[in-house]
Amino acid sequence: MPDILVPETADLARMIAAAGIFAVPTGDVQLSPEELDPAQILAGSPQISAVELWSSPDGSQSRGIWEITPGTMTDVEHDEIFVVMSGRATVDVDGGATIELVPGSVCLLAKGAKTTWIVHETLRKVYHCLG
Repeated sequence: MPDILVPETADLARMIAAAGIFAVPTGDVQLSPEELDPAQILAGSPQISAVELWSSPDGSQSRGIWEITPGTMTDVEHDEIFVVMSGRATVDVDGGATIELVPGSVCLLAKGAKTTWIVHETLRKVYHCLG
C-alpha cells in the first residue's frame, strides 16, 4: 500500500474549519521517529514514532497517532485519552492498577501518573492529550 500523506497541522486546521471533518486510515499513516530518553528504557530497545494531526492554537491540547515497538520503558503521563488500534501492552501504574491494552481498548491516563509500559507487540494508538 502506498504511503499516506498527512497534511501539515495548519492545513488540517483549515480543512477541519472548512469541512468540519478529517479522516485518515490509522494503520497506514507513516509516522516520524521520535527520541526516547535512554534513561526511560528498562528492557529491550523500544522505539517510538508519531504524527500530530492537530494541536490547539495555545499548544495545550494535541491529537495524533503514536506507536511504540516491543520493550519496557517508564513514563510520566499527561492527561490523555487514547484508543489502541493495534498491538498489545501491559501498563503498570506506580501505586495503582495494572492494565492490559489490546486493540479496541480505551484508556485514560492522569497527568503525573508514573507508568511502566511493557510492550509485547508493536502498539499503535490514537490519542487526545491535554498539557
